[in-house]
Amino acid sequence: MVSPTSTPGSQDEVPEERAPLGRRKFLTFLVAAPTLTVATSLGADTIAPPAAEAVIPTLPGPAEILDLGDVLTLSCLPTSNMLVLQVTESGKVRVQLPRAEVGQGITTAIAMLVAEELDLPLDMVEVALDDARTELLFNQLTGGSNTIRSLYGPMRQTAAAARARLVATAGQQWNLPAERLATRGGAVIAPDGRKATFAALAPQAARAALPNLTVTPKPESEHKLVGTPTSRLDARAMVTGQQKYTLDYDFASAKPTMVRRPPSINGTVKAVQNEAAVRAMPGVIDLAVVPTGVAVMAETFGQALDAKEALQVTWNKGTVDGENNETIKKKLRAAALPFVVPPLLTQYVDGEFDFAFVSHAPLESNSAIADVREDRAEIWAGLKSPIVAKQTIAREIGLPENKVTVHVLQGGGSFGRRLFFDAALEAAHISKAMKKPVKLMWSRIDDMRHGRGRAASHHKIRATFALGQVLTFEHRVASVETDWSHGLGEILTKTAAELPVAGNLSFAQTVFLLTVKSPYNFGVTTQLLNEVPLKFHTSAWRSVYSSSTRGVEEIMVDEIAAKLGKDPVAFRREFIKEKRQLAVLNKVAELGEWGKPMPPGFAQGVGVHGEYKSYTACLVEMDARDPKQPRVTKATIAVDVGRPINPRGLESQMLGGLTDAISTTLRAGLHIDKGLPLEGSYSQFHYARQKDSPPEVRIAVMPANSEPGGAGELGLPAPVGAIANAYARATGLKPRSFPINFDIDFEPFPR
Repeated sequence: MVSPTSTPGSQDEVPEERAPLGRRKFLTFLVAAPTLTVATSLGADTIAPPAAEAVIPTLPGPAEILDLGDVLTLSCLPTSNMLVLQVTESGKVRVQLPRAEVGQGITTAIAMLVAEELDLPLDMVEVALDDARTELLFNQLTGGSNTIRSLYGPMRQTAAAARARLVATAGQQWNLPAERLATRGGAVIAPDGRKATFAALAPQAARAALPNLTVTPKPESEHKLVGTPTSRLDARAMVTGQQKYTLDYDFASAKPTMVRRPPSINGTVKAVQNEAAVRAMPGVIDLAVVPTGVAVMAETFGQALDAKEALQVTWNKGTVDGENNETIKKKLRAAALPFVVPPLLTQYVDGEFDFAFVSHAPLESNSAIADVREDRAEIWAGLKSPIVAKQTIAREIGLPENKVTVHVLQGGGSFGRRLFFDAALEAAHISKAMKKPVKLMWSRIDDMRHGRGRAASHHKIRATFALGQVLTFEHRVASVETDWSHGLGEILTKTAAELPVAGNLSFAQTVFLLTVKSPYNFGVTTQLLNEVPLKFHTSAWRSVYSSSTRGVEEIMVDEIAAKLGKDPVAFRREFIKEKRQLAVLNKVAELGEWGKPMPPGFAQGVGVHGEYKSYTACLVEMDARDPKQPRVTKATIAVDVGRPINPRGLESQMLGGLTDAISTTLRAGLHIDKGLPLEGSYSQFHYARQKDSPPEVRIAVMPANSEPGGAGELGLPAPVGAIANAYARATGLKPRSFPINFDIDFEPFPR
């Protein structure tokens, strides 16, 4: 929380130290504001409007399917009334957003909600990322495609509260009832044309006694901006290089710092042989041994890089030194749980699939700024779980939590990576050891090899059928253990008592069951996960378990259809459960011209997916005349998220999911050798380039039909299945290992 007169996220100076706000301090902050500052709904003892109940999403009833987004939304409810909005003296509206913007476009979507309620031009709304606020409990974690789902109601309520106070204040001045007044263009307007700007009204609205104030967000039927394709507020800054990320700031005059890391994962320093020589290198300021390696500070990053490369270090062993792709695959196959139904009296289809580790590979590599003093600490980084980051940093550097300030900066991509705060924690350790502010940068090699990624997994599926009906569908997943220690595990623990979501299951199994759903009426369907506790660095990667699990299920649907002699789209239409899922399938079949003649070596493929109360379908065309160099040439996507806030942003999410699917299905993965990925750059981790992307993509956004669903992770699983199915139809080869083309066609960097 910032003081009403400060500028959140200022690029010109270090944000002032701020103590965490409990409820009493929070109320004091609101009352003391010199201009209108409101919270969503805190009751009659605050200046926020007391009459209205916060608008919250409807949670599913006992008969409905619960998903991870529902659990996250429930965890947010106790503090959903603590969102803050301020009408500044200039008339602009500033919103404090307790989430992380990492490129997904939530700052624009939130600004649209606020501008809609206040009848403001969009450029009159500023959205600032909130510092870590411990009092928000679980309401500051960005993940599970949950930002819009959990904030749609509360943010509208907050903006409506501000509008109600401004209108009521103008009504008092003019002796007119509020219902006769309108808002437009940042002003309250009377029937006779009199106008009072928000800037002029805000100071009085902050103090006016406004009894019986009614706060009602606009009916969705009256929305004019929400639901309209809108360009991102930060788009120009991003494409012109003006957008600032962590390393672009000069907070605390921190100096460039890099870390020499071990030759295997989780190795530790035994001895440094040439410390004096490295300290004498040009520009070197300091050197320190920390839990993750040897840190070097210098005047420039180039000098820090040269110095850390010159270090001669003896290392202790890591946690997975003997592992490689083949040993991992063998352990996963042995860990897959057995099928229950024997293929004795019915027809059946079996399939086994392997997925390699995958890097998150965000454009902005891991980075953080830290200034740790004896009595306090201040951290700056792109963080999706800043409260847990703050708590962990305080504990590890030995400071009270209220003496640690964590600032959330915009991140250059995440895809689940920035749920973990390892750069911020590492920077804090280095700053404490060196007694200096540090600006820490991980190299791309560091990020690929010592960062986090999607865990490798093995899948086996058996479907039995008779008389044209699928009787059983069994899916067994064995995966390297995914790390959930970034805060989501704690959320699941706390909410398990309120919703029957966990029982005796592990965090991973709970997440698996809350996210992986079959869209088909396939008789008795079971989807089970078993994890192998190999201590790699893992994290939720876009769509988490669904990207591989639902992807291979869509492959098997095609193979079942072939066994039954049915067209893949017609077969899906016959068995799909949900009308909304069927609608997006029908849309892509129509727009993508399913079944049209294709030349030899070309083929179409289709896949569907539903998650977080949203649905999508994807139809691709592929040129696989050379099976080693396949290319998706066209993609058609239909998406239904219930209520799209910004259709243009939604299209970007679907395009991003498609590109991730093209990459990881066809070429992008990590080769593990002696406990470390071989890949160390984009040239080696073969994420899709422009030449790999389809020149024609059509995305159809379905009309609003319910409350907002999730979007960030929705767009990946369906294209995985569609691409694999197109490849199989074009080549006659059934893909069973992903990425399909996974050669080591590069010279690995030294360890």
